[in-house]
Amino acid sequence: MHVSSRLLLPIFGTLAGMVASGFAAAADSGKRPNILFIFADDQSYKTLGCYGAAPTWAKTPNIDRLASRGVRFERTYLGAWCMPSRASLLTGRLQHAVMSMTMAGEYPGSRYDPAQTPFVPAQFRRQGYHTAQIGKWHTGTDTGFGRDWDYQIVWNRPAHPENAGNYYVDQILTFNGQDRLTKGYSTDNYTGWAIDYIKGAHREAAKPWYLWLCYGAIHGPTTPADRHRGSLAGKQAPVPADIVGPWPDKPAYLENTKAWMMASNGRPAMAKKNRRAGNFDTLVPGKSYDDWIQQVNECMAAVDEGVGRVLAALDASGQRENTLVVYAADQGYGLGEHGFNQKVAPYDATVSSPLIISWAGKIPEGRVCKQPINAPDLVDFFCRTASVTVPWKTHGRDIRPLLAQPETAEWNSTMLMTHTSRNYGSETDVIPTDESLTSSSGVPWYALLRDGRYKYIRNLVAGETEELYDLQADPEELKNLAVRPEHATRLRELRAKAIAELRRTDAKFVDRMPPTKAESRR
Repeated sequence: MHVSSRLLLPIFGTLAGMVASGFAAAADSGKRPNILFIFADDQSYKTLGCYGAAPTWAKTPNIDRLASRGVRFERTYLGAWCMPSRASLLTGRLQHAVMSMTMAGEYPGSRYDPAQTPFVPAQFRRQGYHTAQIGKWHTGTDTGFGRDWDYQIVWNRPAHPENAGNYYVDQILTFNGQDRLTKGYSTDNYTGWAIDYIKGAHREAAKPWYLWLCYGAIHGPTTPADRHRGSLAGKQAPVPADIVGPWPDKPAYLENTKAWMMASNGRPAMAKKNRRAGNFDTLVPGKSYDDWIQQVNECMAAVDEGVGRVLAALDASGQRENTLVVYAADQGYGLGEHGFNQKVAPYDATVSSPLIISWAGKIPEGRVCKQPINAPDLVDFFCRTASVTVPWKTHGRDIRPLLAQPETAEWNSTMLMTHTSRNYGSETDVIPTDESLTSSSGVPWYALLRDGRYKYIRNLVAGETEELYDLQADPEELKNLAVRPEHATRLRELRAKAIAELRRTDAKFVDRMPPTKAESRR
């Protein structure tokens, strides 16, 4: 059985064949491609120059250059927060179908049964690849060294809760199964180890390789490298239109997740009574919005430098033409939009991550794809590219047609992402009605569906407001069309499509969803 059940439209058959034949030719020549998967953490797409929404003074030249050499996806939904995003990328399944994964012990403690929850890198390893992971690990205390990964240097947060806040310095790292306290700035450390690997250290030269490079930046405490600290001081950032509300047509929980207030100077500042101020209590109440945006972008500078150094090593070693390069982040991060200073919520600003795919001579360059994809789609693409098969059902679609013709408007395949808080697999069969429904950042469980230009959100709270946005006319999601009678037909259609996708992706809670506000009125 290949990687997934697929929704491939006949109109794209020839185009998909063109892309597939290019990949197959590389494999047939004995040159199966390397895969370099660079992964940032809690990164808004509004921190990258190539996305056009960053402050004009925020510079990311290396990642922008990568985008000019590949396809940039306008919106990508890999998960609502760090752990489920990674779980989906390791399994090819959406959060609600990742079996045996569970939170355990002091946060972020977690565990899984590898017999019930096998990971895709193990299939790469068994089918001829040398596999490596460097950086943040956030998916169970078992990091999979020797089973999923041939080489591994990871910051195993679930195994060391006492060290879980050390995103940038003094990390307890696991070197091929052995723990070691490590000094230095983490972003630079990870970059250096990745460069060594790319140049040939710690791997078999005869094998193609798959490297997952997982930066911890720019996750809180969002600490810039010393060389970048203060470099953007005094810069002013554009302020989101609804940073302090009100939100009359949106769900009620937004009043509890509101993170900003207006200061006496007329500019936003972090709210003094915000109970969800951010990660590891590092976001000080009263901190100005401008200072925060400066800090985020100063921290991002080391990631951009790291990407540049890693790609330079790839070029210098003569491997660029046979390496698929992918840049993404686990999810987005709200920078004031809808009142947020966090992730998880179903808005593009809080969950949609950047995604750039580049492969010299195989993928178009300097193009933008508006069609949304999710984590299982990306896993499906990796496996097809590497000619690796997975012996379990996954949820991805074949996105090669989108890489053959990125600007197409004819891709009519709906995309689903779910958020079930800190619950996975069979733990999601029954939707909770207590505080566990919102245990992850105050945001309740939801199903998010993208269908062309429209986004539908079903918040799994009895009688709660549904949400419908036209992302072409309203990219900042300010106008909830679900409350407008003239959109009632489209709302019913998308509600039905969401239910169909939940069934296709094995969501056991689909028949137990609480009624929406519209359904309660009948």
